Amino acid sequence: ALAYALDQEQKVMNVLYDGRLELENNLAERAVKPFVIGRKNWLFSNTPGGANASCIIYSLVETAKMNHLNPYEYIKYVLEQYPKSRPATKDEIEELLPWSKELPENIKIKKSSEK
Repeated sequence: ALAYALDQEQKVMNVLYDGRLELENNLAERAVKPFVIGRKNWLFSNTPGGANASCIIYSLVETAKMNHLNPYEYIKYVLEQYPKSRPATKDEIEELLPWSKELPENIKIKKSSEK
């Protein structure tokens, strides 16, 4: 272990040369934690269709979170508003995106300063 640490000295010293670098990777670890925890829930993803469905749902959930939306309410809203009898137009899809100004207030998470 000591020999390994000494071999990595130059790489560790880079943190001192560039203040943008972090000493740990906690940010990356926190980002993947939901996926690690969910592994057992993804057993149904043993087919390409199941994996594709998982990808779509998790992308929607994470994008909703990043845009300060309640993921459950957002997905419920999208499924209720998406046209079922015909393909959606580009404008209709734009209105359903997580950053759309057209989204109702009840799916937005209020910031502590707004409460």
